[in-house]
Amino acid sequence: MLGAVETRSVSPVFVGRADELGLLNDALARATAGEPQALLLGGEAGVGKTRLIEEFATAAYREGAVVAIGGCVEIGADGLPFAPFSTALRALRRQLPDELADAAAGQEEELARLLPELGDTSRGRHDEDGMARLFELTARLLERVAADRTVVVLLEDLHWADASTRHLLAYLFRTLRSGRLLVVATYRADDIHRRHPLRPLLAELDRLRTVRRIELGRFSHAEVGRQIAGILASEPDPAQVDEIFARSDGNAFFVEELAVASHDGCRTGGLTDSLRDLLLVRVESLPEGSQRVARIVAEGGSTVEYRLLAAVARLTEDDLIEALRAAVGANILLATPDGDGYRFRHSLVREAVSDDLLPGERSRLNRRYAEVIEADPTLVPADERAARLASHWYHAHDAAKALPAVLDASVAARRRHAYSEQLRLLERAMELWDMAPEAVRAELRPVDYTEIYPPCGCDPATTPLRYLDLMAEAAVAGRFGGERERALKITKRALHILEDEGDPLRSAWFWTQRSRLVESLARGDGWQELATAQELVRGLPPSEVHADVLANVAHWSMCHKPGPEALLAAERAVEYARMVGARDIELNARLTLGGLLVESGDIEAGLAEVHEVKERAEELGAGYVVGRAHVNLPSHLEGIGRSQDAVRILEEGVQLARKFGLLDTEAWVWGNLAESCYSLGRWDEASEAGVNSERVGQSAKPRGFRAQLHCMLALARGDVAEAGRQLAAARGHFGTHDIVPQHALPLITLAIGIAAGEGRLLDARAELDAALSTGFPPGTHRYGWPLLLAAATAEADARGLPVAEQGRADLLERIRRAAKQLATNVPVWQAHERWVRAELLRAEGRDTPDDWSEALAAYEPLERPYDLARVRHRLAESLLASGGGEEERDRATELLRLAGAVADHLGARPLADAVALLAQRARLTLARAPERSSLAPADPAEALGLTSRERDVLRLVAVGRSNRQIAEELFISPKTASVHVSNILAKLNVSGRGEAAAVAHRMRLFPPETAAARTAG
Repeated sequence: MLGAVETRSVSPVFVGRADELGLLNDALARATAGEPQALLLGGEAGVGKTRLIEEFATAAYREGAVVAIGGCVEIGADGLPFAPFSTALRALRRQLPDELADAAAGQEEELARLLPELGDTSRGRHDEDGMARLFELTARLLERVAADRTVVVLLEDLHWADASTRHLLAYLFRTLRSGRLLVVATYRADDIHRRHPLRPLLAELDRLRTVRRIELGRFSHAEVGRQIAGILASEPDPAQVDEIFARSDGNAFFVEELAVASHDGCRTGGLTDSLRDLLLVRVESLPEGSQRVARIVAEGGSTVEYRLLAAVARLTEDDLIEALRAAVGANILLATPDGDGYRFRHSLVREAVSDDLLPGERSRLNRRYAEVIEADPTLVPADERAARLASHWYHAHDAAKALPAVLDASVAARRRHAYSEQLRLLERAMELWDMAPEAVRAELRPVDYTEIYPPCGCDPATTPLRYLDLMAEAAVAGRFGGERERALKITKRALHILEDEGDPLRSAWFWTQRSRLVESLARGDGWQELATAQELVRGLPPSEVHADVLANVAHWSMCHKPGPEALLAAERAVEYARMVGARDIELNARLTLGGLLVESGDIEAGLAEVHEVKERAEELGAGYVVGRAHVNLPSHLEGIGRSQDAVRILEEGVQLARKFGLLDTEAWVWGNLAESCYSLGRWDEASEAGVNSERVGQSAKPRGFRAQLHCMLALARGDVAEAGRQLAAARGHFGTHDIVPQHALPLITLAIGIAAGEGRLLDARAELDAALSTGFPPGTHRYGWPLLLAAATAEADARGLPVAEQGRADLLERIRRAAKQLATNVPVWQAHERWVRAELLRAEGRDTPDDWSEALAAYEPLERPYDLARVRHRLAESLLASGGGEEERDRATELLRLAGAVADHLGARPLADAVALLAQRARLTLARAPERSSLAPADPAEALGLTSRERDVLRLVAVGRSNRQIAEELFISPKTASVHVSNILAKLNVSGRGEAAAVAHRMRLFPPETAAARTAG
């Protein structure tokens, strides 16, 4: 038997479970092949989950896997933060010390929050991303340890898991990407009532395709018979099998208890059907000393160390050992695998013994546990000490001792980034506050128990801890741990208390927290709360709170109402933060300031500021600012048409977000990457990035962004119904309380496109009317131009339809007036302006080839292949409608062929169909000329339709020349070189210069010596 696996069954025979064991073995085989696996094993208490895990773990060990087992620990009514992961990592460290040390190298301080042996957890940052950072490092640690060997991590009793353990497990199951790793978690299904905290996690994991759930059922009559035979080592009497099956209902543990009781001569037939009676019958048959020890162990938690048990029991060593021997011999208690303590063979028995304690007996036992741990802290592991002391003093009903113990435990939880447990403990401290003597409270200091102490002119080292300090710490713990609803209630209570306090800084601090919470919970836009905070600090001297309020005001304004006031707030926030030395607030405010400068038109200065903040934040390890910079900077670049630059930073951002464990930041980075790839015509990559965003994102807005992207792709590819579904999903994620322009305007653009695609012109007009009535705030040019383009295109496509005529002239004029208000100071916006103008003329039947040629010339230098193809189609349409000669028809043919090639490559079916239909009507042949006879040498360049000049350009592209270098060498303008390159990409059906060069080399279009000669020249 594997040493690390406890055998708790009394039956030497493993009965049934062939299907379940097969699923576990299949998962092991997949993991061994390099495909990480995640399984959930559920079943009612006593159904045989542990025995199945024992059998599987033993078999996995025999096949060469490294097996690490960790169990959730119940201490009274409290879970121990990260207990199963800490135990499993400790087991891995024992079995693979060098490998785990190598995998943890450089991150020991963070990982020590799970495995204290790695380092000191008293230092380090505590911020909104701390928990996610720890989770990311843990996932990657397991992947590295499992890179070259199969590792099985078994996590038992998930129904007792603390919130932090549940969050970490969810993260692990969502983000495992590589390694020969299998993670199995077990839980009691019958304990998961409607309000059990594990229920939402199970529902979330069920939606993941990477997670399999196994439900363990009860034994059949035949299986019960085989189990009894194994327990008794003989064939049982059929009547006995019938009776035990009827009474146990196939529950494996109850079968064991009934079979053993029957064999020991207990009158099982006289027992009531009560589960408690059944579980206590063998405990009550123990000697009185053994029963007393069992009661002590039951109240000590899942496992009690031997030295601790001896101190609490106050028995001589001989008497204690004798009592334990009787309990172990009766298979009530088991020694732990390391031989250091004892536990009940089955938790159901422990719960029954604990429930049978008298109230005074329970509080006395808890007091005794607390007193002996305080007297000798070495009796329990250091990482469990604070939590166990807090639990025992609390259940001893001694508020004077419990309050500081609970606060100490909250600090320990914070150091481990177990923010949900920190919040629960702080709430317990608030419960105990009025019960504790005033003298005890007077000795408590904020500097010892809180990190959140809004500056109010007091020294936290000498000022007594206040109830409001606990509330401040609890509000932040709730926000950091994702318990935003509870945090919101705490801020409400705090502000009610502060109504009579006359403490504007502290009040402003709570209002700022409330603004963040209201916004994140989609209960509003958060402005009312921020405005209140701003009014409270108005006229006060510079302080950290003042700077934070201004930074939040500036950021809110940038998203909702950018303009001069937002710029002023950002500048003052930077100034105040520098004055008081608030580094993180300063960096955040500078990031906002840079974005506002870009949106105000001072593009290069704004980009320089954001670049500088990004580099500074990376140097300082300011994870949140680093993440935000890698979201905002690429977004600004994409908005001004520099998609390639955006992609480069976003690809770097994915790695940095993972390094810092910034889960939602990674989701935003993937979403922005999807948007830039869409612009560049890399739609498959865009779709993949969107899926990645959905996989890692936790909050609603990144999910809304992902749905928005899928809506764009579906609409461009002609699946209007799917586009409609994704639009509804996006609107659902963004909500209605805080729909900022950067989200609202793109959704309206898509709604116009969908309505037009379904022939609902009036609905499209209604969407446009809503947008025009609101207007385009400063900084929203990038969203305004596509919206006006979608509306103008819908009107042009509907020209001639009776429903379109009424109100058309006024509507087109409104679009023209709106377009005049939008900026055109970057090339991509200039291109949009010319396209909108041409579409408006087409809607009036007044467009000419010159109008479309201007739009085409504006798009050719840009890296927007889909937009370029659409404009080419319109120019071809205009050339053919003008009734020109053969030259115009030839040009139209070439334009349509190029547009069709892009449409086919991207899967843009509506554009491809429109190109084919126009060519058919004009009787144009878009297919290439037949290939040469096999007798003649084939010319790949000619087969691809490349002109002589395009061959020259491609030859230079293949050796890495830029457009300017090509222009200089071929004596043409850079703009003409750019046009040739665009045509080449379309003809080769590729999306970039690198791919074009690869095609040229693969097809041997140019002899190696020629390329070498060109390079040398």
